[in-house]
Amino acid sequence: MNPTALTLYVLIWPAVVAAVLFIIGRAFAREWAEARREGRDLV
Repeated sequence: MNPTALTLYVLIWPAVVAAVLFIIGRAFAREWAEARREGRDLV
């Protein structure tokens, strides 16, 4: 594997992880806000 490809591979993973965490966090916040409005527990 050439150094450029390896560098891009290593640099892309943090971006992928950050995107997934952002999507999960946004979904959790929506569920939490909806449960709070309806007066019910999350669990």
